[in-house]
Amino acid sequence: QVELVESGGGSVQAGGSLRLSCVASGYTNSIRWLGWFRQAPGKEREGVARIYNGGSGTMYAGSVKGRFTISQDNAKNTVYLQMNSLKSEDTAMYYCAAAKGLLVGLLPSDFGYWGQGTQVTVSS
Repeated sequence: QVELVESGGGSVQAGGSLRLSCVASGYTNSIRWLGWFRQAPGKEREGVARIYNGGSGTMYAGSVKGRFTISQDNAKNTVYLQMNSLKSEDTAMYYCAAAKGLLVGLLPSDFGYWGQGTQVTVSS
C-alpha cells in the first residue's frame, strides 16, 4: 500500500509562485515514478510532470516547461512541484501520483496511486 498526501495549494495572482509538496508513505520502495497531474473544471486530467524515484528522468508538459520544476527529497519521501510565472490557465486541482511501472509517460493510466488533490487558483 502506498499513500500520497499533497499540500501547498492556494490562491495567487498571475505571475506569482507556489510550491506543492507530496509526502509518500507505506511501501515506498515499490515506487519507480512520481508525477503531478491537474484537472480543471470541464477538462480532462492532464499530466504536468514526472520524475524517476531517486534519480533524474524528468518530463514536463509543453504548457509548463520553463515555468514548473519537479524535484525530490528522498530522505523525506517527498516530491515537489515548484510553479513559477503562474497563469490563469494553471488554475486546477493538482494531484500527486505514483507508479510502479518500469516506463511511464504523462498519462493518468500509467499511475496507480493518487493523492486527494490540492487546489491551485490563479487570478489575473
